Parts: sequence; C-alpha cells; structure tokens
Amino acid sequence: MFFVIRVRGTTGVIRNIAETLKMLRLNRISHAVLVEDNPSYNGMLQKSKDYVTWGEIDAETLAEILSKRGEIIGGDKLTNEFLKENSDYDSIDELAKALVNGEVKLSDLNIKPVLRLHPPRKGYENIRVSFKEGGSLGYRGEAIKELAKKMA
Repeated sequence: MFFVIRVRGTTGVIRNIAETLKMLRLNRISHAVLVEDNPSYNGMLQKSKDYVTWGEIDAETLAEILSKRGEIIGGDKLTNEFLKENSDYDSIDELAKALVNGEVKLSDLNIKPVLRLHPPRKGYENIRVSFKEGGSLGYRGEAIKELAKKMA
C-alpha cells in the first residue's frame, strides 16, 4: 500500500498529467491518498512523479494520520466510536492494519478517501528535485513515514 502526497501545484501542468492527478484524487497541494501497489497505479505514479511523492506506509503511522486527519463523509472527524457503530473494526488501529493489508478501502466505510494534511513542519526539501537528489519528489520508500508525521 502506497501513501501518495501531492507536493507541487497546478501551474503549468501538462494536461494528461493533470488528468492523472485528478484520477488519483490529488487536486491540491498537501492532499494525500492511499493507493494499492498494482501496475495501473504504478504507471499513474510514474507519470505524475514530478508533482507527487510516495512510499510504503506502516499501520502505526497510518493510524496516527487517520486519528488526526481522517474525516467521515459529511465533515465530522473519524473516531473510534464511529468505527464501532458503522464497521467491523473497533478502533482506528485495527482499521489502519486492514488498510495497509488491502482488506478494505476508506470509501467502503463512508470515510473520505482524501486526507487533507498540513504543509510539513520545517518545509519541503526542494519541490523541483527528486528525493534521490535531495529534494521532495518521487518515490521515497520508508521515508514517507517521516514526511507524513511532519504533515499530520
């Protein structure tokens, strides 16, 4: 399961890349989504690599982000009580484990699939350079957890 965060804005985006970002539901800077690790999503991520960053996320980090930034459709905050009443999961931690394992999707539980995050504390490294070269763009593997915690 990949955690994808949009880093750059819309100015000067080529049309087919803008459509790809729209299909990923990354319409604004600092929006994040969870996507599966399959060939179609991998192609979309490669196409939009100059505007997003992504990596594998673990259940602990995802649970922390969902508890702070998760929203129910309608605008209310995601809570353990909502999950107990409306799903098979008793807590946000259980939901995060199921999401990472690919057993369920956020939209199946009436939870907004897009997480609206803060800009990262201490800022991005460089939004025009890839992560391998010291910037913020592209695939970053396990280091996505550090960025996600800075943005939660």
